[in-house]
Amino acid sequence: MGAGVVVVGIAGYVFIALAGHAFSTADAAALVSFYLIVSIIGPGVFVGLEQETSRSTSAWLAGGRSFRIVARNAVVVGGGLLAVVTVVLAAIGPLLTDEALSGQWGLFVAILITVAASTVMYLVRGLLGGMQRFGGYAATLVVEGITRLLLCVAIVVAGNPDATFYAISIGLGTVLAVVAGLPWLRKPHAGAVTDLAEISDGAGVRAMTRRLVLMVAAAFGFHLVGNLAPIVVTAKLGAADTPTAAAFASAFVLVRVPVLLFAVVQAMLLPALTKAATIGDFVTVRSTLGKFLAAVAAIGVPTVALAFLVGPQTVELFFGAQVRLPNGVVGLLAIGTVLILITQVLMPALLALGKNRIVTVAWALGAVVLVGSLSLPFSPMEAGAWAHLAGCGTAALTMAASLVNAVRVRADSWPDRR
Repeated sequence: MGAGVVVVGIAGYVFIALAGHAFSTADAAALVSFYLIVSIIGPGVFVGLEQETSRSTSAWLAGGRSFRIVARNAVVVGGGLLAVVTVVLAAIGPLLTDEALSGQWGLFVAILITVAASTVMYLVRGLLGGMQRFGGYAATLVVEGITRLLLCVAIVVAGNPDATFYAISIGLGTVLAVVAGLPWLRKPHAGAVTDLAEISDGAGVRAMTRRLVLMVAAAFGFHLVGNLAPIVVTAKLGAADTPTAAAFASAFVLVRVPVLLFAVVQAMLLPALTKAATIGDFVTVRSTLGKFLAAVAAIGVPTVALAFLVGPQTVELFFGAQVRLPNGVVGLLAIGTVLILITQVLMPALLALGKNRIVTVAWALGAVVLVGSLSLPFSPMEAGAWAHLAGCGTAALTMAASLVNAVRVRADSWPDRR
């Protein structure tokens, strides 16, 4: 699974890099905005569907109940979620297309295709995770990444690439990821008994929906705060300065490499913290958090240093940027990345302690601060960098303050384990 995550991440960077080299600056800026938009909507919204589907599937199968029932519930909830997202996209479509996508409605259609495919993909992954069929889960990751990678390269190598077809390659990779995971769902799960009286499980759908709302809110907040700045900067600069917009967006993507590297490590954190918190072993909770925060420092300090020293030159080399950004702007974006890594440690700890609502509140506050900071009296590029830093910093500080208090309170209830 770790290899699959890396392949998907590499495919994303290749998508951005080839866009910078093979397309005009206007098309490149629009394509980066497209990629960030689907990154906000796809993982930001539908990863919550995956998590809740996985949790529900595991719980139902552990009780010997039918896989078909929880699958049907998940399909109903996922379909409702997709309907809501589609309505919202349709409402903001003209503004989104004119401001962030350089007026290219083909890219907006590509967003709709990718979002629809993401709904099914995250649903399938949730079912596979809940059934503990991780071979199938890994297959969806690998196929998604390799397909996107090959299609992007093929379109560019063929010559005269079209921005819409290039963007649709992301959606096609998602579709094929779904196809790759389906064979693992066809095998019946041992021990599950179908109760025909429970097939129309309205109460199950309502319960899943309530839990999903919090998960989606937290995930969407994370991806919104993490990806919004370059989209707004591209919109503010507009057609008058697409080279700067493309360079800023490319720099933003470049400094996010550590997030990709840390994704595999994070998967080990939640189970360890949950187990320790459940038995009141807060010495282990603190030591585990300390180790992972040390890992963040080991990854983050070199990232920030390199961003300040050679960040602009690296953006020109790998992404074909035609404008050299100020070193300070790239450095600020890198600091924002480190703050995101910190939240990736704090979030599992809060979830392990049952503080789900705090995670949602933290990202909501971060989003408010980010949007407000975008109006700072700086250039769009500088305002975007500072706003990203402020939004991520607000979320991280909110989580840290809540976590310190939560650990203290929980530890007081286990005096012999402090």
